[in-house]
Amino acid sequence: MEKLEEQIAHLTRTVDDLSEIVARQEQEIVTLNRRVHMLMQREGEREAATGGAVVMGDERPPHY
Repeated sequence: MEKLEEQIAHLTRTVDDLSEIVARQEQEIVTLNRRVHMLMQREGEREAATGGAVVMGDERPPHY
């Protein structure tokens, strides 16, 4: 019986640790999604401002 209690305690701790990891990853994903959305919005605004033209300052010359 004591062996089972030890295993349950170990498994409970493992589940708690994994739960914390998943919660942290969820927060990171939310932050990254927000940043990607902001970057896409910014790029869309820049594209609209230039009329969809490619801005040459962003590209490397072909000889590189």
